[in-house]
Amino acid sequence: MERLLLLSKQKPVVIFSKSSCCMSHSIKTLISGFGASPLVHELDEDPRGRELERALTRLGCNPVVPIVFIGGTLVGGANEVMERQMNGTLKEMLIRANAIWV
Repeated sequence: MERLLLLSKQKPVVIFSKSSCCMSHSIKTLISGFGASPLVHELDEDPRGRELERALTRLGCNPVVPIVFIGGTLVGGANEVMERQMNGTLKEMLIRANAIWV
């Protein structure tokens, strides 16, 4: 869990993903489309990916990917990110976290 929390604060936007997950790809594309440069941890390519998956599950993340942290705060999965996109708060979060400057 400690490793997960440290990783989640390395950059303004951190995404835990799996390379074969289409929803992960969509969320990475959405956030990058704002001009943000997220740090992406591909759990299926990380030797300690299973450990991170268990930590995400303990945080209540279900499904485990994609999971997005903005400004070190857990935003959630694809549904939560898309909800913020639809209500206009995603861009505001990215600006407040200094992930984008527009």
